[in-house]
Amino acid sequence: MALVELYEVHKDYHLGRTVVHALRGVTLEIAQGEFVALMGPSGCGKTTLLNIVGCIDRPTSGRVLFDGTDVAGLSDDEEARMRREHIGFIFQSFNLIPVLTVAENVEIPLVLERRPRDERKRRVEELLALVGLSEYASHRPDELSGGQRQRVAIARALVHNPRLVIADEPTANLDSETGKGILEEMRRLNREEGVTFIFSTHDHEVMRFAERVVHLKDGRIHDVP
Repeated sequence: MALVELYEVHKDYHLGRTVVHALRGVTLEIAQGEFVALMGPSGCGKTTLLNIVGCIDRPTSGRVLFDGTDVAGLSDDEEARMRREHIGFIFQSFNLIPVLTVAENVEIPLVLERRPRDERKRRVEELLALVGLSEYASHRPDELSGGQRQRVAIARALVHNPRLVIADEPTANLDSETGKGILEEMRRLNREEGVTFIFSTHDHEVMRFAERVVHLKDGRIHDVP
């Protein structure tokens, strides 16, 4: 069953008098439980596509369905609720809040959902154990390595039991060995937790971790193996 469906999706950005065609008719289905990589050079439309799938941005034309729901018909509040309840995000820059501890950073999505304190504590402990960071719960982000910070970001993305996790260049700011470890961690969580992962990359070494690689070029799907 398809979790995400895109049909003839176009996205244009207006920069003064110039129109940038970021996506040019993308049609794609992603099934529940898949581990999919978007592959292509910088500027090919990977981030734009992820933003549209994640309900951060809307297409200029075309249809986007999430679990059968046409996203175009949602209000801003309904889109925000969908992101909050069903989608997790992992960014290449980690996007951790420096003044909060590791545990507090992971807890944020549950605070926004107004979950009870005991439930939040239990779930945060579970996720930190899952990514091997239990002993760092009280540390601040600047006390961690890059790989550890990215694992905090993974725990935060998973803490609210999302259906889908979107990772935009999750290994871009990491050395190759650490990046490999992060991808192995994501793949393990995909298999054990059944979460759908879509991640972008321009690194050919990353391709071997994906179940399926979608190649983008100039805003179009170049081929789908």
